[in-house]
Amino acid sequence: MKILANDGIARTGKDLLEKEGFEVIETRVAQEQLANFINEHKIEGLLVRSATKVDKKVIDACSNLKLIGRGGVGMDNIDVAYAESKGIEVFNTPEASSESVAELVFAHLFAAVRFLHDSNRNMPLEGDSQFKFLKKSYAGGTELRGKTLGIVGFGRIGQATARMALSLGMQVLFTDHTITETEIEATFFDGQSLKFKLKADNLETVLANSDFVSLHVPAQDSYLLGAKEIGLMKPGAGIINTSRGGVLDEVALVEALDNDHLSFAGLDVYESEPHPEIKILMHPKISMTPHIGASTVEAQQRIGIELAQKVIATLN
Repeated sequence: MKILANDGIARTGKDLLEKEGFEVIETRVAQEQLANFINEHKIEGLLVRSATKVDKKVIDACSNLKLIGRGGVGMDNIDVAYAESKGIEVFNTPEASSESVAELVFAHLFAAVRFLHDSNRNMPLEGDSQFKFLKKSYAGGTELRGKTLGIVGFGRIGQATARMALSLGMQVLFTDHTITETEIEATFFDGQSLKFKLKADNLETVLANSDFVSLHVPAQDSYLLGAKEIGLMKPGAGIINTSRGGVLDEVALVEALDNDHLSFAGLDVYESEPHPEIKILMHPKISMTPHIGASTVEAQQRIGIELAQKVIATLN
């Protein structure tokens, strides 16, 4: 049986599939040619990440398709309900990348509270001539320990983010549509662990009482955080979005940064991705990455293995 990994797959996953007798094709097929390629090569399993769209048109055109696997958490690039109505198995890898995304949240947080995102731009340009001026400019950093992190969306990634925050000595607030209370276990290198019981608050309470807010929600039909919600946040607070572009109103965000209501933002996803707005790209108070939350070697290995195991369980 043939499997098309159209957005790639880690070697560990490919090896596992090939060991079970599957032929894994890693050709990157353009979206408009996807259905033709699947039919021409008699592909039975399609593995994607966020780049490839598997919509009703593709599903209708590919009668031989038996499964669609998404490497990652979000499934908004796949018409899941329609695929399942056609008897196609659809699955994702919700646990494999949680730690990687959570670590990126803190990469942005650490960078922002010590101005690394801006100093890394200016030191190569002015470090030799304006060293003392830059030293004074970036001398007002803050610590994360003792601060409050508000988490909007408390699924696997939100909880992984909470574990890291608790391990750093931060207070954690969260809001979620389904989880009202839970216990978070923070584990350490020597096998020791600490457990923390947390109860949900409403969105308004989380926004108003957090020093930093991190978003961990699926794609939305409208902004989850617009001008009104950003206005509820503490003066000088920061916001991190590693979830989906379009959940945060970027116009309202820039306005809040420009008038100093917010001190910084960290973005891994964008409303107009893959072409972020120039006002975002050039803003000195925004730390930016190009949608790489799950893009660590370790996460991709876990994703590859989990995808392979689910393919084998479905098709063997």
